Amino acid sequence: MRGDAVDQAVDRAAGRPKVVLGVSGGIAAYKACELLRRLTESGHDVRVVPTASALHFVGAATWSALSGHPVSAEVWSEVHEVPHVRIGQHADLVVVAPATADMLAKAAHGLADDLLTNTLLTARCPVVFAPAMHTEMWEHPATQENVATLRRRGAVVIEPAVGRLTGVDTGKGRLPDPDEIFEICRRVLARGVRAPDLAGRHVVVSAGGTREPLDPVRYLGNRSSGKQGYALARTAAARGARVTLLEANTGLPDPAGVDVVHVGTAVQLREAVLKAAADADAVVMAAAVADFRPATYAEGKIKKKDGVEAPALTLVRNPDILAEISAERARPGQVIVGFAAETDDVLANGRDKLRRKGCDLLVVNEVGERKTFGSEENEAVVLSADGGETTVPHGPKEALADTVWDLVTPRLF
Repeated sequence: MRGDAVDQAVDRAAGRPKVVLGVSGGIAAYKACELLRRLTESGHDVRVVPTASALHFVGAATWSALSGHPVSAEVWSEVHEVPHVRIGQHADLVVVAPATADMLAKAAHGLADDLLTNTLLTARCPVVFAPAMHTEMWEHPATQENVATLRRRGAVVIEPAVGRLTGVDTGKGRLPDPDEIFEICRRVLARGVRAPDLAGRHVVVSAGGTREPLDPVRYLGNRSSGKQGYALARTAAARGARVTLLEANTGLPDPAGVDVVHVGTAVQLREAVLKAAADADAVVMAAAVADFRPATYAEGKIKKKDGVEAPALTLVRNPDILAEISAERARPGQVIVGFAAETDDVLANGRDKLRRKGCDLLVVNEVGERKTFGSEENEAVVLSADGGETTVPHGPKEALADTVWDLVTPRLF
């Protein structure tokens, strides 16, 4: 009977992406249950491999019930099936969430003292680590060197989130939201490439729309949702990059594995871009930056009065961030990408903007009341300074994001 059950399980799993979910011994282990749910409900065949320490936080029965597979932390279980070799060999993706400092150290140094570390050594598929630990442990030089080693070897080590840790502690080291980890895993699986092509690179992405205050309750703004910038940040993280996301008024949750800097105005965005770009390999200016701001700011709410005409609004120009960073690159070989939202003569205006701004690539799309802004889809033409033109048909914004990175990577030195 047992053999029939195993055969049936194999039949059900046939054709489904095989994911190994490694769970190491941290308090965030309980969050991996939600990641497991997202993976299984989206059609993945998931085998959970916890460490012995992880089983102190979530028991084997829970993992087995949620995954539909037997669970063990030992290499001595089911020895005739050689699980310490077979699990890694057959996987399409291995994700370790949470990945403790101890697990990162073992993986970096090739130690293999349990089923999970053996699986990591035998895996020939993409590997994603989602670290979770106290801030001091994450920032320790030993951990940072281990992370650098893993990234250099082709693993995707996503940056931990900032927030509440155990006890009263707060800082960087929190496990990213399971939904965000799932998105990274989905993107890595979709590409099906073992070596991430942006590994070891630092990229900066701006997203959203700046707001220029008129008074304490009003501002000049635009319709940008920030979703395209977030797609660019997520896909870059999935391709192994260290990502700094400069977020302007999106209201979206922080993507997993990304350092987020929140800004409000064009002037604040300029300061953040110049700081982040200092050591960046590429800067993608996807944010909609206001061209103008009010010349004066009213300290009190501007009120309408009977019999009095509305006050005149005088505007002044905001800094041209894209032109500035294109003309004065922070480092040799830095790749600069701009965005152009046009309502008419789209390509003609795009080519003119590419020439004036001096960037390497310009993503040009047509916008309007029901086009692009706030949508989950986009379509564009990517123009290059060397005369190239790449058309991206209507589709998910992450598809356009991947096309942008496909064009950026060959230009990196």
